Amino acid sequence: MSKRVAILISGGGSNMVALARSMHGDHPARPCVVVSNRPDATGLERAAAMGIPAICVDHRPFAADRPAFEDALQTALAGYAPDMICLAGFMRVLTAGFVGQWAGRMLNIHPSLLPKYKGLNTHARAIEAGDAEAGCSVHEVTPALDDGPVLGQARVPIEPGDTPERLAARILPLEHQLYPEVLRRFVAGDRRPVRLP
Repeated sequence: MSKRVAILISGGGSNMVALARSMHGDHPARPCVVVSNRPDATGLERAAAMGIPAICVDHRPFAADRPAFEDALQTALAGYAPDMICLAGFMRVLTAGFVGQWAGRMLNIHPSLLPKYKGLNTHARAIEAGDAEAGCSVHEVTPALDDGPVLGQARVPIEPGDTPERLAARILPLEHQLYPEVLRRFVAGDRRPVRLP
């Protein structure tokens, strides 16, 4: 039986689309719902157009009460009975309580070569540090931010005159390739790291 995958987003959902498109044929998983914390996330429309249930659990009414938001998120997810979660541009930090419920069943994609540059503004930080390369990582989610075991990485050289925007544009297609490949292997029980290119 296929694993049911919930995909969490906050924006346009390009990684969500790449994941959803990959889950067909002999793939061991299928998308069961896309959830955004922002009602204006265009990724919700993209998911609906692909025939995937798309819902919003708006974080704003909960203000600073993260556990209350996560309780609402968990309740919404329960209606779709996911086996695992893929975070795909979900811009909310999740508490240890929520993460613990999904231990070993939640993946995230991060725009840096972890363990470097956890958090935000990763491309700018790589350029400012004078790094020779940058990239993206898929990792298991643990309570510490961007700190779980790395299951895949893709690398690109940082070119002279690169801006964070130019670098991000070169990395994004690799994100769309890496995340689906890691997911397929992960669902099949294979946690050997994927390296691209």
